[in-house]
Amino acid sequence: MDRQPSKAEILGALSHALDLVEGQPEGHALRTARICLRLGQEFGLEADSLSTLYFAAVLKDSGCSNNAVRIAKMFGGDEHLSKKAVKLVDWTNPLESVKFALQYTEMGNTIGARLRRLAANVGPPGKVMNEVTEARCTRGAEIARRLGFDSEVADAVKYLDEHWDGKGAPYGLKGYDIPLLAQILCLGQTFEVFQVAFGTHDAYEMLRDREGKWFNPELCSAMRKFEHDQEFWLGQTECDLSDCADLLQAESAVETDIDSICEAFAMIIDAKSSFTSEHSTRVTTYAVAVGGCFGFNKDRLKTLRRAGLLHDIGKLGVPTTILEKPGKLDDQEFARVRAHPRFSDAILRPIPTFENIAELASSHHERLDGKGYWRGLGGEQLSLDARVLTVADVFDALTAKRPYRDAMPAQEALAIMRRDEGTAFDSSCLEMLEYLYGESLAQAA
Repeated sequence: MDRQPSKAEILGALSHALDLVEGQPEGHALRTARICLRLGQEFGLEADSLSTLYFAAVLKDSGCSNNAVRIAKMFGGDEHLSKKAVKLVDWTNPLESVKFALQYTEMGNTIGARLRRLAANVGPPGKVMNEVTEARCTRGAEIARRLGFDSEVADAVKYLDEHWDGKGAPYGLKGYDIPLLAQILCLGQTFEVFQVAFGTHDAYEMLRDREGKWFNPELCSAMRKFEHDQEFWLGQTECDLSDCADLLQAESAVETDIDSICEAFAMIIDAKSSFTSEHSTRVTTYAVAVGGCFGFNKDRLKTLRRAGLLHDIGKLGVPTTILEKPGKLDDQEFARVRAHPRFSDAILRPIPTFENIAELASSHHERLDGKGYWRGLGGEQLSLDARVLTVADVFDALTAKRPYRDAMPAQEALAIMRRDEGTAFDSSCLEMLEYLYGESLAQAA
């Protein structure tokens, strides 16, 4: 019997999805965790605190999708680029924040478009960034609590962007008023983005420049203890969960833990766009209902439910401006959308026992005639479970409001889907969906 994956493994793997939404290179959260754990070890933290620090590190960006729409509206273009770049500037410096806003607002567009966008933002760049930081940190702390973590994890996430000199965001906490784990997390995250972008030497120069400003001087001293540990820094290149394992307490994920993680990440996924609120939950409801009509057993429905909740996790890598575009997507934009099932597969498949979940989740845009994406699978390669998830996803997409049209009545949506019966959709799945709509979904409407 396959062992159940631990909470540390699942969240470590899913942190790659949070890297996507922040525009960071894959493994950013795990590399940050590795730095934080080493720093915590040098600082003398006990095993319990190191374990708490790890979970705070892999969840630190769990609230980031909550401000994606706001940032997209602030800057225009691909918000992943502005999110990535802002971590490399001292946004507490008014001059740097203004220069950043000028560079990244409507990047690549005309001067007129850039000035209009800047004028539409209420308040100076620093004030606006404080507002989006508060939204992200508060949401991240809520998600940590939803996953069953205590206030230590939640507070480390909530106060991640506070600075030693009191000029951080969003609450302006200063010195020892900032929880220690949040101090470590801020330092570890900032060091990681500089180390990846410019190298270890320049990251330590940044540390020296911001010591006593952004960072606790005692933590900076602890960081310098392993400045010349070449083996450690070379290990950052191929960092994965195994690099953190010896510093973590043993974790055992029971069934309800896995389900609560899937539910929490469904919330993160759906927050990416104002048009996808509760999309993953509704798709899951439809899929499980149809699967039940087919007589799927408990374990099969459990897998289908988890795949439904996580099917769009790869969409965290698609810019919000594309997801919310009111007109037709161009070829380049559509290529970005078509990539999201591949990202879902890459994120989910490495998790022990998640192979079937990954297969289902990444197949929700495949068609019976082989003209779907991302692999172009045909009917003989698509399980009944995958066909069920496909009709559930399309049904919800049609019956929910989108940036380019209003929500459709269920009967109209089903009529449209019938046009692709046997080419895109399985006939028996459509029949079950129609049956359920008349029997139960109509009552819920």
